[in-house]
Amino acid sequence: MSVIAEVSVSAELPPSTELSALVSVLRELRCDDLSGRATFDAMGQILALRNLIDHHAARLAAQLDRLGVARDHGRSTRELLIVMGFAPSVAQRLLRIASSLDTLPTLHAHAADAAIPAEHLDAIVRGVSHIAGRSAEPIDDALRLTHVTDLLGQYFSGATPADIDTRARTLGNQLAAGTNGPPAAEDRQLNELTHHRDTDGRLHLEASLDLEVGEKLCAALNALSAPRPQPDGSRDPRTIARRHADALDTILDIAARMPSDIASAAPKTQLLLTIPADTPTLAELDLLGSVTQATLRRLSCDAATTTLLVDDERVPLDISREKRFVPPHIRKALHVRDECCIKCGAPANRTQAHHLTHWIDGGDTSLDNSCLLCPACHTDIHHNGWDVFLGTDRHPWLIPPAAVDPGRTPLPA
Repeated sequence: MSVIAEVSVSAELPPSTELSALVSVLRELRCDDLSGRATFDAMGQILALRNLIDHHAARLAAQLDRLGVARDHGRSTRELLIVMGFAPSVAQRLLRIASSLDTLPTLHAHAADAAIPAEHLDAIVRGVSHIAGRSAEPIDDALRLTHVTDLLGQYFSGATPADIDTRARTLGNQLAAGTNGPPAAEDRQLNELTHHRDTDGRLHLEASLDLEVGEKLCAALNALSAPRPQPDGSRDPRTIARRHADALDTILDIAARMPSDIASAAPKTQLLLTIPADTPTLAELDLLGSVTQATLRRLSCDAATTTLLVDDERVPLDISREKRFVPPHIRKALHVRDECCIKCGAPANRTQAHHLTHWIDGGDTSLDNSCLLCPACHTDIHHNGWDVFLGTDRHPWLIPPAAVDPGRTPLPA
């Protein structure tokens, strides 16, 4: 017998009455004396019911917005949902899903069949929006359906919402291949770090970071926040959040102990970049996922990155050449010759070494094939059409993109 009793309601009754009857049934539901199999089956029915409730909640949110119910009371629909008792994140999720009801009918047909939870549904909606935003031209219904089908396939294969996000970024990178400018996930210009003190005098941090900086931070936190058993062998009592906070404290101590002269300091390997040999467009960072070809080239210059080439079974074929990093003597020579970022003049101790002929294109690590660029200018060179060459004076020269100078007149560093 089904744990959720059949509700017999006249079709002439309003929906609110039907829902009230359903609420009454669920209030009277008792599952304490079920067997293991019956408990498992009951959980499956509850999941289906939850999926349907979330689906109808999104449709009702869309209807509230369409009818202007919140506007009549001087509120947004999101504010109205929060006042009704929805958590802010849930209210935002319902409205995102609601906004896609007309454009993603195949996805919502699955939702109407109770086949997909709201969290995965939202991940697919966000994923399709991300892919569309990466396209230089508006995507048509056929291409949109292709991407929805792909992401649905990820869900039915057991993917988590985070896995679906990663797949959407990969599809977006493939779609945007060859377009100018980095995607938002790789745009250093969007990076922000803010902090404020609360009433208890504690410092609160909030950051929005691109993939490269985010990967460095995650890698450093992971390396320094491993659990430490107690002296008696018991487990580390610290939460993950506490361990990460302790790791940040360690990072700050390490930075404070660094020598003042870091002109010759080569970066330590922090990032792992995996590149499939047959599909290099699917290159990805170990922790934060897919990157574009432009970012792949930039990371191959002087970032703290180990590049791993793998076959279609993810078996390593090759690992990055160890001499890719600029050695201390060349780094010192670059500081003497260039003195600062050759594009904006940022101090030399805040720069990275850039290969004039890209490392992944066979360029060697030498003084004549290198120059100093700050992280922001390094991104600009790789993504926005700037070129760098060594002039007859054996100093770097810049060639701006046509969008900046139609004649592309060379500029001295």
